[in-house]
Amino acid sequence: MTNLPLPEALILDFGGVLYDIDYGAPVRAFEALGVSDFAGLYQQSAQSPMFDDLECGRISPDDFYAQMQSHCAPGTDKEEVVKAWNSILTGMHASRIPLVQSLGKQTRLFLFSNTNVIHAHVFEAWMEERFGLSSFRGAFEGIHYSQEMGQRKPDPEAFLSLCYRHRVEPSKTLFIDDSKQHVTGARDAGLEVHWHHPVEDDVAIWLSRRGFDLPESAFRIGALPA
Repeated sequence: MTNLPLPEALILDFGGVLYDIDYGAPVRAFEALGVSDFAGLYQQSAQSPMFDDLECGRISPDDFYAQMQSHCAPGTDKEEVVKAWNSILTGMHASRIPLVQSLGKQTRLFLFSNTNVIHAHVFEAWMEERFGLSSFRGAFEGIHYSQEMGQRKPDPEAFLSLCYRHRVEPSKTLFIDDSKQHVTGARDAGLEVHWHHPVEDDVAIWLSRRGFDLPESAFRIGALPA
């Protein structure tokens, strides 16, 4: 794999690749609020139209909260819904800052995340407090959130739209995501892809094997490549 030339552009997913998330946390939190089948409504591989609408900016946060409250036990207040919804966000390892900074010096670097205005506000505030958000954002040529684009993964057109906007060739662009269906969509759009396993792997190890020159600080503790 190290014999391959570096891609002309690299598109990274955010949650599950750079920022740590717990897909099970909102399931547990909403079940405690009386939502018996939250896992059926919202999951990594598929979700109901309500969540798609939030991630594409078609409904407001207040509309989303009202809809979620209607699924909860009587008497559930908005703040309980907010806390349960944001429980999926667990933080980002400090090594991700030197990782993206190093990658951004070696290729054209982009971020593409299926997210929503609620989560974006929370994780950006968290990163600003701990690392300074500019130290992260400054590594990327472009950062794209689905709710701002009005498009979301795994639609191949979303990937093609991003490539067209930045005038990058899909066949010379690498995309990394922890959701298999997103990787499939990117492959259908003609991109090189890598399906990342966030629990088992440190993405920095795979990237170093792909040919990127990364400093020791870009790896999680105990995850240096062999």
